[in-house]
Amino acid sequence: MIYGVQVVKSVAVIIPTFRRPDSLARALTSVFAQDRAALIAEIAVIDNSNEGSARATVDELRAMSPAPLLYIHAPPPGVATARNAGVAATRAPYVAFLDDDEAAHPAWLGALLTAHIELGADVTFGPVQGKAPNVVAWKRAYLEQFFSRTGPRASGLIDAVYGCGNSLMTRATALKGPAPFDLAANDTGGEDDRLFSDLRVRGGRFGWAADALVDEHAPAHRATLRYTLARAVSYGQSPCQLCVRRKNWLGLILNILIGAGQALVYGACALALFLTLNRAWMPLLDRAARGLGKIVWFHQFHFYGQGAAKFVPADGLKVEGAPASSLPAWPA
Repeated sequence: MIYGVQVVKSVAVIIPTFRRPDSLARALTSVFAQDRAALIAEIAVIDNSNEGSARATVDELRAMSPAPLLYIHAPPPGVATARNAGVAATRAPYVAFLDDDEAAHPAWLGALLTAHIELGADVTFGPVQGKAPNVVAWKRAYLEQFFSRTGPRASGLIDAVYGCGNSLMTRATALKGPAPFDLAANDTGGEDDRLFSDLRVRGGRFGWAADALVDEHAPAHRATLRYTLARAVSYGQSPCQLCVRRKNWLGLILNILIGAGQALVYGACALALFLTLNRAWMPLLDRAARGLGKIVWFHQFHFYGQGAAKFVPADGLKVEGAPASSLPAWPA
């Protein structure tokens, strides 16, 4: 009971996955080990690969699950397709999303649901701690920061929104309709930005659960400067793209001007620090890249769907590295 609300078996945990069997196994076992596993009504693994590469992993771990473990094969590749399939396959009133490269700490789900109900939120986010142990030391701090998510020290209502990984949503208010995630974002990502933007317009409430921690283990093909800077440009595009969706042309112009200033100022500072061998140039270049994203808001990056299928092996083997030419172009 949380404030008089019965919550046992009230959460569906959804894990979309794409050709990461080892990482998926880590994510699943972290869910199985929750100290409040009685909250879980069902766990749904949404296999977004054409070949169904996650089926064997799910079958192997099924006996360990504290709740029904569902395997949903949902091709073709596309991040919104996978999330929509998970929502459609489950019935619990609360839906928790965990990405397949994340591993939840034991208190994760209990902390997330407790904060969500106490705050009366429609969507609640938790912190993410990036892990990139196999990269060279001089890049590790920046990369781990990039894959991390930080927020207020204490749980509470917030104005900011974050990514869908490590979030909990009330099905009735946040996940309306048969396909709440926009299929137009299948290859590019940003399906959660669009969902949260529409929810905000409807008066939705967003919460932060400070103790609902997960680790994000960056795979080798993502733990590179080329990848993170391309993602930084993509993140920077979001404000302009939302302005275009709403036909807010003045807002679009203002964001482009702000982006130009960010690209010039942060880019110049990054260059100066690079020339003096100060490693702080990496986060400054990240900020410059986000500014650049506001300028090239119209360019589409393909980090998911068929774009991801081009550089993640179909056999599900570990990716120790990927040729530079196979990564998302920046900004070609």
